[in-house]
Amino acid sequence: MPIRLLAIALVCLLTLSSAAAESRPRLLVLTDIGGDPDDQQSMIRLMLYANEFDIEGLIASASGTPGELKEKVTKPELIRNTIEAYGEVRPKLVQHAKGYPTKEELLAVVKSGNPNRGLEAIGEGKDTEGSRWIIAMADQKDSRPLNISIWGGQTDLAQALWRVRQDRGEAGLKTFISKLRIYDINDQDKIVDWVWAEFPGMWYILASAPKGKDKRTGAYRGVYLGGDESLTSADWINAHVKENHGPLGALYPMKTYTAPNPHKTMKEGDTPSWFYFLPNGPGDDSHPEFGGWGGRFMIEKESIYRDAADSLDDITEPRIGVSRWRPAFQNDFAARMDWCVNDFDKANHAPKVVVNKSKGSQPLKLTAKAGSSLKLDAAGTADPDDDIILYKWWIYAEPSTQTVAKIESANRTQAKLVVPPTKNPGDIHVILEVTDNGAPALTTYRRVIVSVTP
Repeated sequence: MPIRLLAIALVCLLTLSSAAAESRPRLLVLTDIGGDPDDQQSMIRLMLYANEFDIEGLIASASGTPGELKEKVTKPELIRNTIEAYGEVRPKLVQHAKGYPTKEELLAVVKSGNPNRGLEAIGEGKDTEGSRWIIAMADQKDSRPLNISIWGGQTDLAQALWRVRQDRGEAGLKTFISKLRIYDINDQDKIVDWVWAEFPGMWYILASAPKGKDKRTGAYRGVYLGGDESLTSADWINAHVKENHGPLGALYPMKTYTAPNPHKTMKEGDTPSWFYFLPNGPGDDSHPEFGGWGGRFMIEKESIYRDAADSLDDITEPRIGVSRWRPAFQNDFAARMDWCVNDFDKANHAPKVVVNKSKGSQPLKLTAKAGSSLKLDAAGTADPDDDIILYKWWIYAEPSTQTVAKIESANRTQAKLVVPPTKNPGDIHVILEVTDNGAPALTTYRRVIVSVTP
């Protein structure tokens, strides 16, 4: 190939690589890994989805819940151990999907936070490797928000915010905060009210049961509570993760506290915090009220979001916002574990969905007049393994503001949304599920938001 053509090809390749990276969400994790082993469970699953994110930080915060451990420590070595196992299966993973980072790239972003927690651990002289890293990543010249997934305590994030305000003043703090989106599991360090008061304006999801309610009703607990809990059992984990799936699956801890789930195996209470940012179709990470694998949330004040309830099978509660997706996300987990040990032609891969000629995972926005019908067409949808695919169109009532419509031919490639006459404008959220007949059966989603005008 002539040098000039080679140079052009190289530029095109780099442009495509840059575009692919630009479409991935940025993710930074704060984990109290080292206490309840569910953090290790969540970290193992995250490694299988490392190609879907730009993982920019894996920070070991104070281990365990407050008072759980006798010593105040961080345990970044547990993150590194998981990454080492990931490195062993990566040669297989890259056969199935592009974008998996190298072991070395992930090890480079493992940092240690503060072994102490709470307000006493915030202030002058309390900077940590983790808090400095949060600042450094937020300061990157990148138009994408820095998504911070908090599995444990918020102390290192709070210290980063405190340091920025000290060094840059209120204007600099405001700029810094504008780059962040936070998904916090359960306010573990019990400082969220202080954080909101001291550093207002943050985009912040607090996934936690309201004060005075049973803590087990929190939305994020739908990852292991409610629905078909057999999908979290030791039998299921052994068959699809732990046994004969390589060194990464072999690390999966098999015992944790899951009551009232009787299986005492899979908990992964932190997984919804990064599921939320996963660009897989049902959700939109800019809209907590839309709902998706990480749950559904409603604005409480300013840019602070709290648990919202979904309904399914005559039950209405926030956990359903996660548990309703469990059959799909467990099958997806199982398939990716298969990728760790199988070549491409020996594993299953999710369908590629097209709706009204539009590709991608972002919601498709359409309009319809009241009293009319709208064609929904999945022509062009295909399965990488040439599996048979099934279609299901349904209206997601909770995020919809106009719910009187119905769908005809809801199990066909082409469906019709029928909107009765109405004087009230609003949006209808239609979800398309496309499921193959592979083993395990895999589902790809596309959300269609139809704006109805009178």
